[in-house]
Amino acid sequence: MDLGHHGNSSPRCEFNTSKEENTMQLVIYIPTFILGLPFNLLALCMFCCKIKRWTESTIYMSNLALADILLLFSLPFKMLNQDGGWPFDRAFCSFVESLYFVNMYASIFIITSISIDRYLAIIHPLKARAFRSPRNTVAVCLTIWAFVWLGSIPIYRFHESPDSSVKSIACFHGFSDKSWNPGLIAFVELVGFVIPMFVMVFCSVRIIRKLLQRQSEIPGDCQACIRIITANVAIFICSFAPTHLGIFLQFLVRQDIIGTNYCSTRRGISLFIQGAMCLANVNCCLDAICYYFVAKEFRDQGSRTKRSLASIFSINEVNV
Repeated sequence: MDLGHHGNSSPRCEFNTSKEENTMQLVIYIPTFILGLPFNLLALCMFCCKIKRWTESTIYMSNLALADILLLFSLPFKMLNQDGGWPFDRAFCSFVESLYFVNMYASIFIITSISIDRYLAIIHPLKARAFRSPRNTVAVCLTIWAFVWLGSIPIYRFHESPDSSVKSIACFHGFSDKSWNPGLIAFVELVGFVIPMFVMVFCSVRIIRKLLQRQSEIPGDCQACIRIITANVAIFICSFAPTHLGIFLQFLVRQDIIGTNYCSTRRGISLFIQGAMCLANVNCCLDAICYYFVAKEFRDQGSRTKRSLASIFSINEVNV
């Protein structure tokens, strides 16, 4: 059930999408949770216990695995059938919502940081020596976590409305008008996705050009790297673009900019957002591919060329 007010003059809009959402969640979330949790726990244990020498790649990958694990822990609560209302208190609902969104955006920023790190290492290797180090990488990751957790503070006001009670709350639905103010939506869209996407695409294009210049030296490996980088960028965009498009469309409806039939439009967009989130969360399983290439970096320590290429492989880690 998605309940919402539309300004001060529009009628109350009430619609039910639980049947369609339950179907999507059963088909996508359950396999994602069952497969993603052990994969990411195993990867985190490998990074923390098995690898003796921490590098920039392993630090970023361990933080990415942690973000995936925390996001996966929120999925069972997101799958709850809430036709009878949210069974827990409002504060716990806000915490689960913040857990979900914090770790989604932490993953986006970590992936962007990896792209920048690899761009510096490959395109500007001399300058990179002054910036790239395990200590600086830890500082970057801590800054990302602090930023996304501080940015989640407004989520605790998303269900505040004059008639909201615990039983009327539907977690991840029915956000109040405060959550759709232009400043917050612009910040989420630009800082949370658009800018990271352009940074990632820019870094990836420059690295691919560099690889093409070196293609005569190691033709087979360069082609493999280019295919992986291209695929990772495509997966990143396909995973997160639909979610942010849905958020933007919902904002336009709330502002009376689009939609002649308010309730019908909101219902369609609500289903679109839920489907887009399901798609984005599948990346928690796909990250296992990135962990493989980081492990390859250590297996190939005896070869400088292979070690360099293994770092390139993890340039745009697949996520979310």
